[in-house]
This record gives sequence, structure tokens and C-alpha cells, in this order.
Amino acid sequence: MRRWNIKGLAADLAVDVLASILISLGVYNFALYSDFPVAGFSGIAIILYHFLGLPVGAGILLLNIPVAVLCCRFLGREFFFRSVKTTVISSFFIDYVAPCFPVYEGGNIVLAAVCVGGLCGVGYALIFMRGSSTGGQDFITVSIKKVRPHITLGIINFVLDMLTITAGSVLVYRNMDGFICGIIITYIMSSVIDKVLYGVDQGKLSLIVTEKGPEVARQIDEFSGRGSTILKGIGSYSGREKSVVLCACNNKQMYAIKKLARQVDPKAFTIIMESNEVLGEGFKGE
Repeated sequence: MRRWNIKGLAADLAVDVLASILISLGVYNFALYSDFPVAGFSGIAIILYHFLGLPVGAGILLLNIPVAVLCCRFLGREFFFRSVKTTVISSFFIDYVAPCFPVYEGGNIVLAAVCVGGLCGVGYALIFMRGSSTGGQDFITVSIKKVRPHITLGIINFVLDMLTITAGSVLVYRNMDGFICGIIITYIMSSVIDKVLYGVDQGKLSLIVTEKGPEVARQIDEFSGRGSTILKGIGSYSGREKSVVLCACNNKQMYAIKKLARQVDPKAFTIIMESNEVLGEGFKGE
């Protein structure tokens, strides 16, 4: 067990270093010298840098101290200490490693925003994959979720991000272009995080309620080579037995599958859902 813990800690540190390099490059070398705000504690630290000259990494650490004290009781012990470790490492890289690289100053603001979103998105995703975080807004989000479980994480993050972006736009940059780029960064970052965490094999999941289940499944198989699962169902209104054909496929195949189901049974009831990741035969292995 001891040997496994050492290997796990080494892997955590390696990921923290790699992720911190990406995040520090995005925050320091692109965001700090561009005229747009950034969401999260990095954005607040950048605001403090412009007003007080406080180094961004040090600002992130100082902001995390009161938040960690207030939120620690809402967080799991392992998650809390992992996040403290990651926050210290990433803050160090922002202040002492990123300055060793050239900064993107005076260039295209949209290109800079794309780089921030891409670099930070990959960095944060790597950290999340190890069951850690960079503290700050993540601590606040988890704590609010514990107190108000009916509010979704997406809404909490969106509100907090918009508050930071708006504050940066009003207090520091004072232009609409910066505000728009801040939103672009947030969107790109969240999209990249999802792609890294859930893979690029995102697809669709269809539930086709029909009285011709075997025929629909056969047509799907002939067209796409995708197997289907036929579930038994009963209409709540009519009381009649029906089949529910469950089929996972990629985005390109879904339109044709939906059309095939309609051709076989014009009265079919089709539900199409997003599928973040599909594991198994015909898709990627686990």
C-alpha cells in the first residue's frame, strides 16, 4: 500500500507540474498582458495586479486563504489537501516560471483569448482528472452546492464567472471588446475541459419508442453497423406494449438513424440525447 501511495503522489505531482505550466502560460503570458478579463480567482488576482502591483500567483494564494478557512468544512479532506497542494504549485509557476517565457503583448486580442481558453482548459482538466482543483472558485462552488443542492453547478459557475468578468471589464479594462473576449475565454475553457475529461468520442444516444422495435433495430444495424438494445415498455395512456430501441452512435450517424426510424414507423417517438462518452464494442475501450 505504501508503494502505491508513493507512485500515486509522484503521478499527482507530475500532473500538477504539467498542468501548472499550461495554466501559468495562459494566465501570465497571454491574459495578464491583454485587454480582457478572466474568470475565477485568476481574474481577481489580475485585477489586484493592475491596482496594487501584487504578483498574480501571490494574489491567488492570498485570496485562497480566507476561502479555504470558510469552506473547508464543506469539502472532503482528501479533495481539500489535494487542492491546496495544486494551488501552491500553480501559483509558484505563475510567478516564477511563466516570466521566463515571452509574453504575447499587443497582438490580436481574440487570438490571445483563444490561447488562454485552450491552455487553461487543458491544464484545469488534467488537474480535475486527478481529483484535485486550484481552489478558489472551485471551493466556493462546492460549498454553495452543499448549502443549496437544488442549484446546478453550471448555474453557480456561470454566475461566479460573470461576476468576475463584469468586475474586470468595469474596473480595469472598461471596454466591451474585453467583456466579449472574457465570455469567449470562459466558453472555450469549459468546452476544452469537457473534451479532455470525457474524450473526443462524444456522440448521441437515441431512445426510439415504437411498436416495430426489431425492424427499427435491423435497419439501424444495416445502415450503420451499430447494434441496438431493445427494451420492453408499456404506454401509460394506451396500456399497449411497445419497444424502446436504445442506440448509441456518433454525431454524423444520428440524423440518418432518426430518419430510418421515421420511415419504418411514422408514429415512432424518438428521444435524442447528448452522450459525453461511449465505452465498449464499436467505440473506444475503457
